[in-house]
Amino acid sequence: MPESRGREGARERARRTSELPSQAQKIQSNPAWFVPVMCALMIVGVLWVATFYITAGAWPVESIRYWNLGIGMGLIMAGFAMATQWR
Repeated sequence: MPESRGREGARERARRTSELPSQAQKIQSNPAWFVPVMCALMIVGVLWVATFYITAGAWPVESIRYWNLGIGMGLIMAGFAMATQWR
C-alpha cells in the first residue's frame, strides 16, 4: 500500500524538532557582569538627568549646559541597548 504525503511531513517535522535542542544548547548566557552593568548604566543615566534638572543646570558639569541631557540620555540608551542583548 502506498504511503500518503502526510506521513512524509510528519517525519520531516519530527526530524526538525529533534534538531532544535542541539541548536538551543549553542546559545550561551551572558557573563555575570552584564546585568549589573546594564542596570547601572540606566540608573546613572536617570540620576544624571535628574541631578541636572534639580540643580537647574549647576550639576553634574555646569560648563557643558544642556549637553548634560545628552550624556544622561546616552547612558540610558546604552543600558537599553544592552537589555536587548540580555539572555
